[in-house]
Amino acid sequence: MAIADRFYRIVVDALTHDRLTLPTLPEVALRIQALLRDEDVAVAAVVKEIQSDPALAVRLLRVANSAAVRGGRSVDSIQQAVTRLGLQYTRLLVNGLVLEQMFRSNSPMLKERLGTCWRDSVEVAALARALAAQCTLLQPELAMLGGLIHRVGTLPILRMAEAHTDAIDTPAELDEVIDRLAPRVGSMVLRAWHFPAELVDLPVQWPDLRRAHEGAADYADVVIVAVLRLRADKGGEPVPDGIPAFAKLDLEPDFALGSEGPLASSYQESLGLLRAA
Repeated sequence: MAIADRFYRIVVDALTHDRLTLPTLPEVALRIQALLRDEDVAVAAVVKEIQSDPALAVRLLRVANSAAVRGGRSVDSIQQAVTRLGLQYTRLLVNGLVLEQMFRSNSPMLKERLGTCWRDSVEVAALARALAAQCTLLQPELAMLGGLIHRVGTLPILRMAEAHTDAIDTPAELDEVIDRLAPRVGSMVLRAWHFPAELVDLPVQWPDLRRAHEGAADYADVVIVAVLRLRADKGGEPVPDGIPAFAKLDLEPDFALGSEGPLASSYQESLGLLRAA
C-alpha cells in the first residue's frame, strides 16, 4: 500500500466499522435546539437554559451589546439580550459559539488548520446570510448556519489525524483526505446533532460546484456562491464560468462585494455580528 494512502485507509476503515468519533454538542446547545423547534416556546425557557452556562451567557450578552447589533441602550440581562437578538438569532449564535470552541486546539498540528477553517467559515456564513436575504426567499439565519457548518466534517478527520501522525507524510496528503472524506463525514455529524433537514446534506452538496437541480436556489447554492466569491476576492482563482448556483441567485461571478450597496452592507453587518462573539 502506498504511504500516501495509509491515513485515507485508516479513516475509511473507521467509517466502515462505525469507529469514527464524531464531535458532540454540549447539552445546553442540544436543549436550546429542542426548545426552539417549538414555534410557541417561551423566551423565559430559552433564557433559563442559556443562564445554565455562564460562559455562554456572558458571550451572548457581549454580542447583544456589540456595535454589530443595532439597538438603543445597552442590555444587562439574558432576557434583554434574547429579546434584542430574537429567538432565531439566539439559536444561531448559540450554535456558532459552541462550534467555535470545537475549532480550537492546543495541538501544534491542529491549531492553525482549525483556526483557518473557522475563520473561513465565519466569512462564508456572513456572506451566505447576506446572499439569502438579498437574492433568495431562503431564511437568512439558516443560510448563515449553513456557512458555519459547511466544513464541519473536517473536525473528526483532524482529530483522528492527531492520533495517527505516523500515517501522514505531508500536509498535502492530509488535505487530500479532508477533501475526499470531509463532506460525507460532515453530513454524519449534522445528522447526529439533529440539525435542520435543509442543512444535513449541505456538506456533501456544496463541494459539487457544477451541481444543478430543479426549482429555486437552496442553501447549498448560497454556500457555493459565497465560497467561490470569497476565494476570488482573496486573490484566489477567478470564479469559473457556468456555475449553476450563480444563475440560481441571478448573480454574475464578479458581483460587487465592496463597501456600498445592500449586499455589501448586509455582509459586513453579519460579519461584525459573528466576530463580536
